[in-house]
This record gives sequence, structure tokens and C-alpha cells, in this order.
Amino acid sequence: MPASGAVTRSTLRQQIADALRDEVLAGRLQPGEEFTVKQIAEQYGVSATPVREALVDLCAQGLLDSDQHRGFRVHQYSIADYRRMVEARMLVVDGIFRRHDSTTPPPPAPEPDLGLGVALVSVRRRGEAAARAARAGDLDILIGYDIRYWRELGRLISANDYIADFLHRLRVQAWVFSVPYLRSERDVLGWLWSGHVDLVDAITRNDAEAAVELVRAYNAHSLEWADRLEARALRR
Repeated sequence: MPASGAVTRSTLRQQIADALRDEVLAGRLQPGEEFTVKQIAEQYGVSATPVREALVDLCAQGLLDSDQHRGFRVHQYSIADYRRMVEARMLVVDGIFRRHDSTTPPPPAPEPDLGLGVALVSVRRRGEAAARAARAGDLDILIGYDIRYWRELGRLISANDYIADFLHRLRVQAWVFSVPYLRSERDVLGWLWSGHVDLVDAITRNDAEAAVELVRAYNAHSLEWADRLEARALRR
């Protein structure tokens, strides 16, 4: 947590929520792990009120569960949950790209003073970093860049903050499910998607068909991984 500068209760609440979300995404807080407001407050050296508010926010995002008597615990997503996440983003993203055929320009960037080209360059840089991390099997680097990449891309292609926020939430939840499994995978490189730059290039060319095919292939790859996890679980 920052040690200097003016920190309001609102920003402290957000900082705690962000820190805990990062702990979950890094796998340091495992699915089903329990903790109390007091424990988190002591860990970060803050009062209970912003901690409780941060934990409630994370519950609303689907990352934590609240138990009136036992405190909070990290939400445990099932393989079926993961499949539904992938299917939901398939429907939404496919619909977005299908709106933009070869004769229709992409939607404008969300900020009026930011050109589409500049915005795509920014997303491409995120994508390059994410792709490098995926090819290296570096989950710690990949997760952060992948989440930011898709958040920026979602805002750019949909021009609708509600859709972008929905997709962002699905992305985070999917990573929360995936992290414990990926860290135990022997062949993690075979299951990390690295097509970020190809997708940005397709959007830059205004090639909706290529973009749709890339996204569909990515989602099919995700569902194939879910099938493998399920088969492995059945053998146990």
C-alpha cells in the first residue's frame, strides 16, 4: 500500500480490493481459502471499515464469498462455471465483431482526444508484452498484461462501457479459475494463448472475418482445455 500522499477512504478501499485481487490472481490466495476482516486489516495495517468495503466489492465481482459467521473466502469456480464464462464471452465478442464488416469502420476510440490509431498502438503494445509472456510461460507477467489488453480492446471495439466492464469481469473470473490449474500444468505453454498481436492486426486492417476466426479459435482452445481438466478429474 502507498505510504505517502493523501489517501481517502475510497481510494484505500480500492487499493485493498486491487491488492487482494492480485493475491488471488497470483495464486497466493487459493480457492476456498478463508480469512476475516480483522486478518486483512492487520495484514495491511489499516482500519476495518475500508477492508470490509473492499471485501464486499470483491464479493460483488464474484471473486469472494461472504459467510456471516466465518468471514470471507475465495470463490471456487467449477469447470462448468469456466465453460459458461467462455461461452458468454464468445457470444458477446462474436456479436461485436459481426457488427463491423469489411465496409464498416471500427467504432471510435472512447476518448474524443485519442485517435483510433494511437489507441490501437497502445493495445498492440499490451498484446506484444502478453504474447511474449505467454510464449515464455510466465504467468505472473501474462495475467496482468492480458487483463489490461482485453480491457482496452473491449472498450475500443464495443464503444460501450457496460459491455467492456462485463467482458473485463469475465476475464478476471476466468483467470481466477485458471491460475491454480495452470500452475500445476506440466505443459503450460501448450495452453497459453499468444494471438494478441494477430488480433490487433486484424482489427487494424478492419478485417472482421479474421478477427472473428481468431477469437473463435481462442475460445475453442479454452473449451478444449476445460475438457482436458474434466477428463483428468474423472480419472481420479
